[in-house]
Parts: sequence; C-alpha cells; structure tokens
Amino acid sequence: MNYLILVRHGQSRWNLENRFTGWVDVPLSEKGIKEAMDCAVELENVEIDVAFTSKLIRAQETLFLILAKQKKSGIFLHESTKRKEWSLHPVRFEDNEIPVFSSDALNERFYGDLQGQNKQEARETFGEEQVFIWRRSYDIRPPGGESLKDTYERTIPYFIEAIIPQLENGKNVIVSAHGNSLRSVIKYIENISDEDIPKLELETGKPVFYSFNNGKFVKDK
Repeated sequence: MNYLILVRHGQSRWNLENRFTGWVDVPLSEKGIKEAMDCAVELENVEIDVAFTSKLIRAQETLFLILAKQKKSGIFLHESTKRKEWSLHPVRFEDNEIPVFSSDALNERFYGDLQGQNKQEARETFGEEQVFIWRRSYDIRPPGGESLKDTYERTIPYFIEAIIPQLENGKNVIVSAHGNSLRSVIKYIENISDEDIPKLELETGKPVFYSFNNGKFVKDK
C-alpha cells in the first residue's frame, strides 16, 4: 500500500488580498510560507518518492518547502521536446533527490476577466448572486474564464495518464497544486456528483491523504 498526498498551496499574496488569482503567478504570503512549513511537519514521516506540481510559483514554493523538511531535492523533469533536450539530468537519482513533474494541467482554474479583481469589489460590480454562481457552480464560466468542469476536463486526463501510473508502481506521490485542480482530482477519486462538488472546500497548506491499493483509493480520515 502506498499514498497519494494532495496539498493546496499555502496562502498566496493575492489570497491575502482577497483577489481572484487564477493563472496569475503570485508567490506565497508570509502566512502561506508558515502553512507550507506546518504541512511539511505533518508529512515528515511519509517518504515521498515522486512529486507533481503546477506551473505556478505558489504551488512550487509549497512543494519545495515540504521537500526541504525531508532534506530532499526535487529535480524537474521536463516533458516538452526542447526543455527535455536542453535540461538533461542523469537517469539515476541520488538518495536525497526525487523527480518533480510540472504541468499546466494542474494549474488553478483560469478566472478570465475576474483575475486580479478584489472579490468584494466584483460583488459590488456584478452582484453577489452572479459572482457566487461564477465561483461555485460546476459548469458556468466567468467572463473569459474556465468553469470547474473545464478545469476537471484538463486535470483528470493528466491525473490518469501521468500520476496514477506512479501510484501503480508503488510510489508515494505528492501533488502540490490549487483549490480547483485538486477539487477536480477529488471529484474523480470519490465520484462526487456535479451538484455536490461546489460544496467541497480545501484549506490552504493542509494535506489530504489517500491510500492506494490494488487500483483503489481510500481516504485517510
């Protein structure tokens, strides 16, 4: 039996300012750094073998703070042709090194025209009910952006093709990503309905554990 660990990044500077962040590359706040370090303490007895993260710095910072607590170095393995060709690394990893895979598929939901806006100001502009629908519905997009359904449709194929095979190989896998990409993964794993998934909230910097055995996930309470 091995583990899948899902971690929503620590608080970002725009989380702190109550802004829609989406794909804007905003780093962790001071509180977010502490949350990541607290998460690292919770995970210090779990031997992480492989890591996945998004292309956004707040998720990567969270991951590397966790790995630092385990005295491990994450080595990015690039999948695009030129990056792979130009960033060769020995196939054999040292004892304190683990592979890290990074993909846009794990990025936060793209909020389109709302990105950068303060959420309260958006409510005052568009109305509280409309902003609630954009934020919490499963399949309604904000202007120029993605719905949670859109996020699911890019995240889950990557989860199936890239992450599950590592679990099938007996690896303990950590995914450091974002509220909506991770909610998509949890929806898939737990078969949560379209009607119920809007109710799921993930805390920043709090790990969610699943044991993986014979192709099945069991959530650790």
